[in-house]
Amino acid sequence: MNQIDLNGRTAVVTGGAGGIGRAIAERLSASGCRVAIWDLNVETGVREDVLFQQVDVIDEAGVARAAAATLATLGTIDILVNNAGITGPTQPLETYDYAAWKRTVEVNLCSVFLCSRAVIPGMTARGHGRIVNIASVAGKEGNPAMSAYSAPKAGVIPLAKGLARELAETGILVNCVTPGLIGTELLKQMSPEAVAMSRSKIPVNRIGEPREVAALVAWLCSDECSFSTGAAFDISGGRSTY
Repeated sequence: MNQIDLNGRTAVVTGGAGGIGRAIAERLSASGCRVAIWDLNVETGVREDVLFQQVDVIDEAGVARAAAATLATLGTIDILVNNAGITGPTQPLETYDYAAWKRTVEVNLCSVFLCSRAVIPGMTARGHGRIVNIASVAGKEGNPAMSAYSAPKAGVIPLAKGLARELAETGILVNCVTPGLIGTELLKQMSPEAVAMSRSKIPVNRIGEPREVAALVAWLCSDECSFSTGAAFDISGGRSTY
């Protein structure tokens, strides 16, 4: 593992109890970063080296409380990784339940707004920050029978671009990552047909690993990433190259 220096930094990783989020939290911690995980599910993620905040990332008041508690315990929030997400049901739009649609959109997109808004004032005051949004290749290309997932993941990309320009002179860099098919528990939320369809589009002919996404995110969180903002970094095994 290549070493990335994040000593003295504090990161919040949403949805960090499992999957890609857990891999990101572990990689940031291994790089010397203090890590706070904001997640509804604390049972699967309890570890001594991180601060866990049980929070629903689409609850405005809950996010505010989590931010205050993190600051009270760790002192600062230098890095935010907006990773929390759900795939939602895999089915045609015409049969989609509206409540399920709304929750899928809110978790994947509205949480990015709420969590970013909660940490930006402190980053601005210190003149430094890194925000990394975990989008998806589905947000670039769309996946059939996954419109409720594809639509908000598409929204995460221009949100990062617009926010990056908004904050360009503050010392805060905002980027996003667009993973393709990654081997996590989220795959179990997809139908076998959807997984097979997605894998068939990957030129390197394999499913990605969470640690590979985490490595890219760690660099984006570091001071070595100093002249990239508003960008979408692809990590899809060649499925999308833009």
